[in-house]
Amino acid sequence: MNDTKTLAPRWAVLAAWAVPLCVLPSALWRLSLVIDGRVPFGEEGWYLVLLSVLSTALALLTLGLVQRWGEWFPPRLVAVAATTGATLVIAVCLYAAANAAFHLVDQGPVLVGDEHGVRPTPGADVAVLYLPLVLWGPLLLAVTRDFRRRHAS
Repeated sequence: MNDTKTLAPRWAVLAAWAVPLCVLPSALWRLSLVIDGRVPFGEEGWYLVLLSVLSTALALLTLGLVQRWGEWFPPRLVAVAATTGATLVIAVCLYAAANAAFHLVDQGPVLVGDEHGVRPTPGADVAVLYLPLVLWGPLLLAVTRDFRRRHAS
């Protein structure tokens, strides 16, 4: 593990650190909705907390591709899991973009407090918080490719 051949290049380390930073703005925004009571925890707040924690945890796993603790598992398993995750993130981002552009799925009414209503469409201020998520998949793919290169037999 001390072999310089397995050390990640600086660009890969920076890209790996960029992944959790891309996820953080949207995760913090979702948590703020629950913390300040705009979304009650009992209704859908638990989902927002779970989504925020899970997405941040998965993004932090990218660091394992450039750190020694990422070598605890078989490199092939790590690379396959990371490639699968990156592909899924890219697919979700493409779907979200297509849905926003072409309204493929109607949001429909949702329960808000004790009244049924339509959830207001988030504005540009919220879109700015979600925009960095588009970088998650490509950054993860790039770091994974470097990981594979460094661990090729």
